[in-house]
Amino acid sequence: MKTRLLMLSAVMSCAFTGNVMALTKQEYKTEKDRISADYKAGKDKCATLKDNAKDICMSEAKGAEKVAKAELEAQYKPTPRNTEKVAFAKGDAAYDTAKEKCDDLKGNDKDVCVKDAKAAHVKAKEDAKVAKTSADTSKNKSEKMTEAKKDASAEKREADYKAAKERCDALTGAPKDTCQNDAKAKFGMK
Repeated sequence: MKTRLLMLSAVMSCAFTGNVMALTKQEYKTEKDRISADYKAGKDKCATLKDNAKDICMSEAKGAEKVAKAELEAQYKPTPRNTEKVAFAKGDAAYDTAKEKCDDLKGNDKDVCVKDAKAAHVKAKEDAKVAKTSADTSKNKSEKMTEAKKDASAEKREADYKAAKERCDALTGAPKDTCQNDAKAKFGMK
């Protein structure tokens, strides 16, 4: 038991150490320049591609840049808000790229792909909001956590329902009605 507590203490201290060590202004500037160079290199790589493959590549390059900038800012000024911005940037980047990948599809397959991407995006954003709330140190933290988890759960359920409902649109008649009713029941919609 004592060993487990020591190991847990060591792991927790390592987890928080990264947030405590902020960058100097010079390190921040150097990293910012590196991020710009990486983005330019990624953009140049996309120049050889065509059509949607090029769009996907550009989305990935832009997403990587946004995430890197958000991570840099969170390291330079470690706050719960900047940590949340990192999670938002990751979610936005994944969503933008997923939407571009959906462009290769047609009809209901494309619609389902977009709804699935949107559901993943909503989940990422809601998880980030809950994580930020968990870093709260105020007296009413438990109230805020309960409310944040409740809101996040509702938003995630709604997004999952919309994606499931979109899958039903490929069907017709009684199977479509059954599919929609099953989706409503599964996600608690009225």
